[in-house]
Amino acid sequence: MELDGAEIKGRILRVAAELFHKQGVRFTSPGEIIKAAGTRKGQFYHYFKNKNLLVHEVLQYFLEAVRTGTAPVSYDINSWQDLQNFFLAHIRFQRKFGMTRSCPIGTVANEVSVEDELIRKDINLVFGMMRSKLAAFFAREKAKGELSNAANPEAVAEFCIATIQGAMLLGKVNRDSRPAEAAVTEALLHLQRYLVRQTITCKDERIAPAIL
Repeated sequence: MELDGAEIKGRILRVAAELFHKQGVRFTSPGEIIKAAGTRKGQFYHYFKNKNLLVHEVLQYFLEAVRTGTAPVSYDINSWQDLQNFFLAHIRFQRKFGMTRSCPIGTVANEVSVEDELIRKDINLVFGMMRSKLAAFFAREKAKGELSNAANPEAVAEFCIATIQGAMLLGKVNRDSRPAEAAVTEALLHLQRYLVRQTITCKDERIAPAIL
């Protein structure tokens, strides 16, 4: 059965996202994407006039996935246990690829040059969505009196994103999950210092040290 336009475009985006994550934007050609997606050259260039436009749309695809909670790792955090799972889920995701890949967004971001202003803005939007979701959780916890007044929700959210991005990069470079696990464990112990009640009373409400 013939695919409609939306299905063709969606297939190209999904294939491009996978190839960018696997081998980076620079080493992924339009021809490779066309072949892997099982589409025609004319169809590809009908939806994507050039490779930069394709990268832009792939990043918009990631942005929507984070916004709707359909990304491989959820940024919708509602408890301290969710936060721990958020960190651990990134490493589990990385293990699926034998520690040969890092974050899909981080992979694209590492290739951004000073000329790629649109792509830089797209990446910033994705990270901004991640940050806002995490910061919203920390703000709610602070309003409930669970988080120290010294904690800045936006800054703590930035810390979480920077930690997991760095942890995944270390895991990829070392081809070993242990450096990433160590970084995550230290991050969780650091975050626990912001808790008003330090005693772990319930697994669903407190951060426990990460044991992977």
